[in-house]
Amino acid sequence: HVAENCEMPGGGVKVALNRIGSPAASVLSGPASTFMSCAASVRSTVASENAEVSSSSWMRPLARSISVCRSFRSRWTSSAWRASGARGRPAREAWEARLAAAPQREAFESALSGALPPALNDGIVAFKRKLAAEATPMATRKASQLALDAIVRAVPNAIGGSADLTGSNNTRTASQQAVARGAFAGSYIHYGAREQAMAACMNGIALHGGFVPYGGTFLVFSDYARPAMRLSALMNLRVVYVMSHDSIGLGEDGPTHQPVEHLAALRAIPNLAVFRPADAIETAECWQLALARRGPSAIALTRQNAPPVRAHAGDGNLCAQGAYEARPANGEARANLLATGSEVAVAMEAAALLEADGVPVRVVSMPCWELLEAAPEARREALLGAGPRVAVEAASPLGWARWGVDEREMVAMRGFGASAPGAALFAHFGITAEAVADAARRALNAEEEEGTP
Repeated sequence: HVAENCEMPGGGVKVALNRIGSPAASVLSGPASTFMSCAASVRSTVASENAEVSSSSWMRPLARSISVCRSFRSRWTSSAWRASGARGRPAREAWEARLAAAPQREAFESALSGALPPALNDGIVAFKRKLAAEATPMATRKASQLALDAIVRAVPNAIGGSADLTGSNNTRTASQQAVARGAFAGSYIHYGAREQAMAACMNGIALHGGFVPYGGTFLVFSDYARPAMRLSALMNLRVVYVMSHDSIGLGEDGPTHQPVEHLAALRAIPNLAVFRPADAIETAECWQLALARRGPSAIALTRQNAPPVRAHAGDGNLCAQGAYEARPANGEARANLLATGSEVAVAMEAAALLEADGVPVRVVSMPCWELLEAAPEARREALLGAGPRVAVEAASPLGWARWGVDEREMVAMRGFGASAPGAALFAHFGITAEAVADAARRALNAEEEEGTP
C-alpha cells in the first residue's frame, strides 16, 4: 500500500523500501517515532539514488497510507481479540462457578492475594522466645531451618528448594515432601546444581502467584544466579534467596567457596534486600521481614556457630529498622562499632576491651542496609550514633563509606580467603576484637588531633 500510493518519479520509494529491508511491518506496529525513523531512512536512500526528494510529493501521501493501514490493523485486532475472548468465555464461567462452590475458595483467594496468615507472626514470636530462653550458640543456617519449621506450618503455600545443597543450606524441614515426577503434592524442589535455573524457576512461580518461593545455595554461588536475581528485583517479585556459608568462617572449603565481594555485589542490585543476621533471633526476624516484602530478599547465613547477641526476644522486630543498638555504651559513647552477621559478636568483644580501658562505645547491628537506607535521615543518624564510626565485616569494605565509615581503616577482607578452620582464618586475616578495638582507638586519636589547634 505504501509503495503503490506514495511513489516518486523513478521508482524511488519502492527502491528505498526494498533497500532498507521493507520496514512497512515495523512501521505499522510501532509508535510514531518508528514512522519518522522509517521516513528518514527512505529519504536518505532515495537521495543517494539522486531521485527527486520533496516532502510535499511523498511524505504526506505516505503518512495517509500509514494511517489507513493502522486503522485496518486496529479494527482487525479488536475483532480477533473479541472473538478469542468469546471462545474462552464458557471455560472462564465454568471455572468461576467451580471456585464459588469450592470449600477451599477462601484459602485459594488468600494465597493468590499474597497475604500472609496471622499465624506466621505468632509462630515467629514464639520461636524467638524459645531461642532467648535457651540462649544456645547456633549457626544461623541452622537457625534458619528452625525458623522455616514455624514458617511452613503457618504458610502452607511456601515452596522451598535448593541447588543441590539441601543438607548444607538447611532449607528443607522435616514436614516437607519433595516434588517428584508424577507427584506434585510436595512443597520442596530439588533443583540440582543449577543456581540460575533455580532462581529463574522461582521467578516463574512468583509470577504465577499463589506461592511464596525460596531456594538455597552458597553465597559465593550467587554469581551463577545473579541474572535471575536481578530480574526478581526488576519485576518486584517476592522470592527469598537463602545463601549460607557467608564468609571465610565456612573454613576448609577454601577461597573458591569463601565469599568476599558478594555482599557488596548483591547490595548493589536495586530493590534487593540483603539480610545478614547476627544470631538465631535476628535470623527469625529477617525471615519475617523477607516474607513480608513485595520484592526479593537474600538472607546470608553462617556455617559456623554464632553466639547469641540478643538476650531478650521482644514482641517487635528490631531488624525492621535495618539497624539497632545491640549493646549500649556504659556512659556517654565516644565511638560506635558497626557490624553485620557473625562479626556483631566480634564487635561486642571489642566493646568490652575498650570499656575495660575506660572508653565507652556502642555496638550497632546492621542486618539490612536497604531497610536502614529507607528510614528517615534523622533516624539513621540516631541509630548509627555521633562520633567516630568503626565497622567490621568479613567481606569487602566496598559500600561502607555511605554510613560514615572510613573504609581504609575498616576491619574487613582485602583479598581472597584460604583453606583452614574458620576461627584460624578470622585470626589470620585480622577479623578480631583486638583489631576492631585498635581501629576505634585510631579513630578517636585522629578525632582528637583534628580538634587540636
